Amino acid sequence: MKTNIIRSTFGIAVLAVLAGACEDKKDTMAEADNEPRGIILANMDTTVSPKTDFYNYVNGNWMKNTEIPDDQVRWGGFGVLRKSTDADVLEILDKAMKSDKYAPETDQAKAIMIFESELDTVARNEAGITPLQPALDKIAGIKTLADLQQVMTTNAAEIGQPFIGIAAFSNPSNSAMNSAYITTGQLGLPDRDYYIKKDAKSVEIRQQYVDHITRMLQFIGDSEASARKQANDILAFETRLATPQLDKVAMRDFRNFNNPRSMDDLQKMVPAFQWKQAFKDLGVTKKVDTVLVMQLDYMKTLQNIFAEGNIELWKTAMRWATLNSAAGSLSTEIEKANWDFYSKTLNGAKKQKPADERALATVNGSVGEALGKLYVDEMFPPEAKAKAEKMIDNIIAAYKERINALDWMSDSTKVKANEKLDKFTVKIGYPDKWKDYSSMDVKPGNTYYDNMVAVAEWQLKDNLRRIDEPVDRTEWGMSPQTVNAYFNPFNNEIVFPAAILQPPFYDYKADEAVNYGGIGAVIGHEISHAFDDSGSRFDANGNLVNWWTESDLENFTARGDKLAEQYSNIEVLDSVYINGKFTLGENIGDLGGLLGAYDGLMRFYKENGRPEPIDGFTPEQRFFMSWATVWRTKQRDEYTRTQVQTDPHSPGMYRATQPLLNIDAFYEAFDIKEGDAMYLAPEERVKIW
Repeated sequence: MKTNIIRSTFGIAVLAVLAGACEDKKDTMAEADNEPRGIILANMDTTVSPKTDFYNYVNGNWMKNTEIPDDQVRWGGFGVLRKSTDADVLEILDKAMKSDKYAPETDQAKAIMIFESELDTVARNEAGITPLQPALDKIAGIKTLADLQQVMTTNAAEIGQPFIGIAAFSNPSNSAMNSAYITTGQLGLPDRDYYIKKDAKSVEIRQQYVDHITRMLQFIGDSEASARKQANDILAFETRLATPQLDKVAMRDFRNFNNPRSMDDLQKMVPAFQWKQAFKDLGVTKKVDTVLVMQLDYMKTLQNIFAEGNIELWKTAMRWATLNSAAGSLSTEIEKANWDFYSKTLNGAKKQKPADERALATVNGSVGEALGKLYVDEMFPPEAKAKAEKMIDNIIAAYKERINALDWMSDSTKVKANEKLDKFTVKIGYPDKWKDYSSMDVKPGNTYYDNMVAVAEWQLKDNLRRIDEPVDRTEWGMSPQTVNAYFNPFNNEIVFPAAILQPPFYDYKADEAVNYGGIGAVIGHEISHAFDDSGSRFDANGNLVNWWTESDLENFTARGDKLAEQYSNIEVLDSVYINGKFTLGENIGDLGGLLGAYDGLMRFYKENGRPEPIDGFTPEQRFFMSWATVWRTKQRDEYTRTQVQTDPHSPGMYRATQPLLNIDAFYEAFDIKEGDAMYLAPEERVKIW
């Protein structure tokens, strides 16, 4: 169940999240526990020269010998680590299920009930679409626009709608306070470009989407002919809604979303919709004077649509959105049909993930911190946190040194940049204050669908209660068992959940070069997001304020454009290229993160002494080799195509090497000269941070 009227996570412009991969980094360096650590030599292909093809030099045998699991669309470090983390959490959950110490009202019991209700496929299949029928009946009863508004706002947790979203989030002009945002609605295809691009593959996907809708509508009683007509109408309607929306490059610039309007202005903008009543019906009790309208052109289209009065078309679109949102929580047949399109067709998956892993993902996405408490107690060693804290301090210090040494930035801008670093909040492991799910109406006897509606209702209320309230900066955007990390520009914070700080991704027993090339570069990546083309627009307090001199900003922009051009020339499939502007923030993060981590490693050696080579590789070589193992990736063509269109991260295999071409120390480490395939002329190398 998705909450369609609320977008509580603005992933496309708010959190620069590292959705990357890290691999099992071990070698033949024996420890007292007889466990190899670092680089696995067997995964290398030393018949390849690092000067010719560094990626396959480091990863060639792994690429030859690794198959993508059928239930995955890509496979690499994070896939391996997430799989092992899921296994750990499933074991912890199993222990909790066998224990009798969790009363039904506890958060842990709610996690168990959600998990068990998803796995109860007998009950789900017996129920079929029955749980969804009340929502469909409410839609069927709509006769006027006022009815439409009333249904979508008073039943926001169960009624899907493609029209609008309302959510609370930090105000970009005063990041200490939350404000109400008016967003676009939720469409069935994952990106605007799917609706408007004219190439043959996009046209094919749109037809497959029509086929999918046709199939799905028959589950709720429509004939095939009626379902197909509705499907074509839905595609045309969603295309109309998608067309005025900002493209994915424009959506990376939060300035485009910073459009404050009074409630009276909003009412004039879309007079067909009664906005004050909508807020009231959503349960917002306080008087809201100002909102931020994220996409102004979209609102014009929305008003035109409402003015036309095509109620039957609106109902058709809402009916589909409701079914589409609930598909995963109904029968296994409907769930599988949903998977067939979104995972198999769009991303190339060959089979569904195991049922227990799917159920665990649901729990993590709904009451993740309830499991996080248990996970941290069993899986997070204090030594890992302590060493990570020292590494982060070291890399931040190295980053400050890099900023102060820049020859293209003025002293006044350097002062502001250092202020951002000085005011960083660093969160490691787990929150000091856990989320309270006590008001979530997950209870014994609920169906899986009931539980997902309860989760959606709780998320809706929890978010909207924040409107015009202070931001709680103690909160986390990820649970501790999440294998990931992020930077939040509004809080000027970098966050590293416990699960990313564990072997094999991060091994506090491994040598420093490998750890700095792995988790150190991830840390540097998140720090760099404060200074990428998007994060650099926010000041030390998390406000959308320009702290650059005009000349410095021009210089920074020109360097970013040059890096974007590099990536835009990379062809990942036949006639499919990386969008360098769309991926620029992540690419700056990789380049700056590597440089910061490398300098941090040099600082460490200066203070603690330089080690001897291991397996014949110098510390500098092992640093860059570790980075290349972090990003070794195999992925299906369908997923690659979808990733390039929807994901601001470049595919892993290009993240492994493209940043290195811009780093002088890489050339020195492997004696790369002009004429070598890995060589990029000094004047072509991009220097930003």
